Amino acid sequence: MSSATVTDKIRRAGRGVAPGGGGRGAVPAHHGRRGPTAGTLTLILFVMPSVLLILLLNLYPVLYAGMQSLRDGSLIAAGDFVGLENYTDVLTSEAFWDSTGFTLVFTLVGVFGSWAVGLALALLLRTKIPAGGLFKVLLLLPWVVPVVVSATSWNWLVATPQSPFPIITEAIGLGRVLFLADPTLAQVTVCVFKVWISFPFMMMMMASALAAVDDNVYEAARVDGASRGQIFTHVTLPLISRSTYISWILMTIFCVNDFPTIFLLTGGGPVNATSSLVVLSYRKVFAEFQTGPGTAIAFVMTLTLVVVSVLLYRQLKKVNIE
Repeated sequence: MSSATVTDKIRRAGRGVAPGGGGRGAVPAHHGRRGPTAGTLTLILFVMPSVLLILLLNLYPVLYAGMQSLRDGSLIAAGDFVGLENYTDVLTSEAFWDSTGFTLVFTLVGVFGSWAVGLALALLLRTKIPAGGLFKVLLLLPWVVPVVVSATSWNWLVATPQSPFPIITEAIGLGRVLFLADPTLAQVTVCVFKVWISFPFMMMMMASALAAVDDNVYEAARVDGASRGQIFTHVTLPLISRSTYISWILMTIFCVNDFPTIFLLTGGGPVNATSSLVVLSYRKVFAEFQTGPGTAIAFVMTLTLVVVSVLLYRQLKKVNIE
C-alpha cells in the first residue's frame, strides 16, 4: 500500500469517514456554503416579534433620551441642538460633583454594609438557633415590605422632635437630635436605612453560596488545626467569592439607581445633602424642566455603572476555585 493511500485513509478517518466510502460521518465539500434551513427560518420568524418588542420598549427610549441630552429642550419642546454643551455644563457644575460624592458614599456603604450584615446573618442561620424559621422570616421583612411603608416608618421614628429617637437622645442627655435636619446626620440616616432594607438580599445571596460549600472542606480545615478566623478568611471567603462579586455588582447597580429610598426619606435634603445623581437628574427634568442636563446626568451615571460592572465582572472571571 502506498504512503499516499495510507495518508488519505488517516485523513478520512479523522473526519469520521469509514475507509470504504463516504459513511455517515462524511462532511460534504459544500457544507460551508449551505444556506439557512427551513427550521432556522421558522425560528427566526418566531423570535422576531419579541426582538422588535424589546427594541421598541428599550432601545427607542434610550436613543430618544440620548437625543434629548444633546438639546436644550423641556418636557413639552425638543429645543435646539447644542451638542455636548449639556455634558460640559453638568461636569463643571458644583451640584453634580456634590451629588457624585454622596452617591459614592451611599453606594459604598450600601454595598459593603449590607454585605457584611447579610454575611454575618447567613453564617448565624447556619447554626442551630431557637425558632430559626421564624427568625428567617422576620429578617426578610425589611426587603419584603414596600419601600414606601419603610420610609414612612423611619420618618415617624426620626423626622420630628416628637419622634421616638429624638426623645430617646434627649433622655440620655444628648438633646433632641433631629436626624433629618442636620446634613451630616441626614446622610448617615439615609445610608443606614439603605443597609437596613438591603441586607436581606445579601443574606439570601450569601446563604445560597454557603449552602453550596461542602462541609467536608470545613472538617478538613479543622483537622489541620485551623482556627475559626483562619477558616473564615482562607476557606469560607474564597469559596463564596463568585457569589460575593455577583452580589456586589447587583447591589452597586441598585444603589446608584436607587431613587425611592432617598426621595421618600429626605427628598434629597436638607440643603441637597442627600441628593444623589438620580435625584439630581429627576429634579433637573421634572422640577426645573431641563431635560438636556437631566438626561446628560443619567447617561453619565449609566457609563459609570458600565465601567464599574465590567471591572467587577473581570475580577469575577479571575476567581478560580479548584
